[in-house]
Amino acid sequence: MTDKENSATNTGTFLAVGDTVIEPFIKLSVGHVQETANGPELCIPYGAKVPYESATLIAGVGNSANAAVSAARLGVHSSLLTWLGEDAYGNLCRETLVKEGVLSDFIQLQAGKKTNYHYVLWYGDDRTILVKHEAFDYSLPAIGSPTWLYISSLGAHTESFHDELTAYVKNNPDVRVAFQPGTFQLKMGKNTELYKETDVVCVNKEEAQVLLESDEHDIKKLLDGLEALGPSTVIITDGPLGAYMKYDHTYFNMPIYPDIAPPLERTGAGDAFFSTFIAYLVKGYDPIYAINRAPINSMNVVQHIGAQEGLLSEKAIEEFLQKAPESYKLVIL
Repeated sequence: MTDKENSATNTGTFLAVGDTVIEPFIKLSVGHVQETANGPELCIPYGAKVPYESATLIAGVGNSANAAVSAARLGVHSSLLTWLGEDAYGNLCRETLVKEGVLSDFIQLQAGKKTNYHYVLWYGDDRTILVKHEAFDYSLPAIGSPTWLYISSLGAHTESFHDELTAYVKNNPDVRVAFQPGTFQLKMGKNTELYKETDVVCVNKEEAQVLLESDEHDIKKLLDGLEALGPSTVIITDGPLGAYMKYDHTYFNMPIYPDIAPPLERTGAGDAFFSTFIAYLVKGYDPIYAINRAPINSMNVVQHIGAQEGLLSEKAIEEFLQKAPESYKLVIL
């Protein structure tokens, strides 16, 4: 059976779990980036009226929402378990996701709550995000048995909900788990039981160091450390150096796909990479096949404003792959 025949006969279901937000992208032309001991900082005049170039409101985004849209565009049966306020922004987020082909069965609008509203300060080709997560009433509904559960960013004080998720996957061993931990989830630490039930985990290099409580820079050792937490496939992204994967006792490096133009802004590149990787697994392909295609979606996302506009179809990804330079190839380390 060929890869494409395998995909057509074994496509499963994808359920993303995580917070959804609405974000105005505020493009700044005044300010500068200053290097500090804690990394680069965005500096703008204090106590002044700072002009901006534009503001673009984008609804229905967030790590898991982005992943659900990514999977839908790749032809996967995609759903999202998320929580929104029963307000105008919540309705807008829901409508936006439904238009993208995301099934709305588990999109919950809660009375008395406000939809998460973040501010994106866009300067140059990167951004700083001002975040505030609403304290929703998190609980796990009857979600059935999706082929893959994709878990990502949730707000603080959701430990009990993570316990629910962990209990669910323990009781449903046929459901495979992809975990892209967000800020709060990283703070929960490496001993979180969810890692033991996870099939694939993806973090960037700095997040791997935080999670493993290590200043290690050797990628192989960081991959080993993540694997020891439980996942059978582990991925670390490292900016221009591409992505590193440990799978089937082998270490790999996948370079970035060359930019077709200078990046417009970098929001959602990581979401595009990992969601694309998992979507191909849902479709029946193996990790080698998937990681050859994931960077293409990341490349195209940064050519647009926000994390979703640039997400590609499977056909478009294959067209880019056919035009890839010789240097774009998976390497065994």
